[in-house]
Amino acid sequence: MTNIKVLIADDHHVVRRGLLFFLKTQKDIEIIGEATNGKEAVKLAAELNPDVVLMDLSMPEMDGVMATKAIRETNATVKIIILTSYGDQDHVIPALRAGASGYQLKDIEPDDLVQTIRDVLQGQSKLHPKVTSHVMAHLSTPATIPSQTKIDELTKREKEVLNELAKGKSNKEIASALFITEKTVKTHISNILSKLQLSDRTQAAIYAVKNGYVES
Repeated sequence: MTNIKVLIADDHHVVRRGLLFFLKTQKDIEIIGEATNGKEAVKLAAELNPDVVLMDLSMPEMDGVMATKAIRETNATVKIIILTSYGDQDHVIPALRAGASGYQLKDIEPDDLVQTIRDVLQGQSKLHPKVTSHVMAHLSTPATIPSQTKIDELTKREKEVLNELAKGKSNKEIASALFITEKTVKTHISNILSKLQLSDRTQAAIYAVKNGYVES
């Protein structure tokens, strides 16, 4: 199996060393580079073509949000996981809009971080529970008039899958909740993304919450 190529971007040497030390113990993960600021992260991402970038937010030269946007504009396949101490709306929302596929706080357990890397590479969105609550609260506010036009194009089952996806559930959890197979879930999500004209499940979840389509 091909190793997951990871680029670490963080201006704190101790953090980079800690991540490097632990991730090197994982047989399927290869650290291919380290960046000390946002500009360097963009440069190395272009040169090294990583599968996943672990991106800090608060860095000199260029912050993590700007770096995420710059990387995604030139490489639509790279997955970017924000790894930061900031879990408030003012940091979370811009990062997701910039194209981040995951958002984790630095208090995450090492094993959970590894699983996040693997899951994000498989197309899943991974948000820290504290972050999810902030996202829901922010996007549920009536700042705009909800538009159901595209959502109405979905089938009943696709809407059910979208509802579970918007709660931050994995494919396995969605399959369990709806009593269907993971393969069927993947098919439904593919159809949802196509009909809503979205690129990934993170955008689908945000779209669903923003338009008021999340049922308890």
